[in-house]
Amino acid sequence: MNLFKKILGRRSSGARAEAAPFDAPLAPEKPFFAIGDIHGTLDPFHDLLHVIEQVDECPTVICVGDYIDRGERSAEILGLLRRLTQEFPDLVFCLRGNHEQMCIDFLNDPERSGPRWMRHGGLQTLASYGVAKTPDTTMTDLRDALAEAMGTGMIAWLESLPTLWQSGNVAVVHAGADPALPITEQSDKTLMWGHADFHSVPRQDGIWVVHGHTIVPQPQARDGRIAIDTGAYATGTLSGAYICENDLVFIDQKLKFD
Repeated sequence: MNLFKKILGRRSSGARAEAAPFDAPLAPEKPFFAIGDIHGTLDPFHDLLHVIEQVDECPTVICVGDYIDRGERSAEILGLLRRLTQEFPDLVFCLRGNHEQMCIDFLNDPERSGPRWMRHGGLQTLASYGVAKTPDTTMTDLRDALAEAMGTGMIAWLESLPTLWQSGNVAVVHAGADPALPITEQSDKTLMWGHADFHSVPRQDGIWVVHGHTIVPQPQARDGRIAIDTGAYATGTLSGAYICENDLVFIDQKLKFD
């Protein structure tokens, strides 16, 4: 037998068994709303908040991150979210997404991190703060102008955003989690950018993971994953979920009440 076939045969025979299906019930400590990636879409966000207010007078709201870039009104979104978290610190929680992290990286190291951020929507965020890129403008020039327009308070708020919120057996993150690690042992990078096994390997600890980052045609719950990013900047539909014990209802800003 060919040596490589022998080696491959030994490896395959020792492969781990297929993971058991995910069957844990939803069991948050309290009901809450999760809102998907906003990406500078102010009007849909306003409308979705109005929907949420009609469902619950004092709702707990978790935003999964990616508030900026791609859409045109990132500055207004950040200003509104910061005010909400300051005025209602026990009700409104904002997580950090990979786009917030790219902005932070740009502010800290513009020449190195700027080109990547510009390719992924940073230009729209700059424009929302009145900062324009010209052929003669350096990344450091853009950083200085953006930092002045944002102000130290907003920058500090962005840098303080956590990457995980959890209630009972429901965790809310931006992008995903490593199914092989406890949810509290995940790296910030994994929670903001995702993990190769997240969409294919069910968790074995009974933890549901609510996330955005990956655009889906409609919100969906599958194998312990609840996906709520419906690409608001491109589709016009900002989606979310109402999650309570043993129940889940998907919502968007177009939901009407009789």
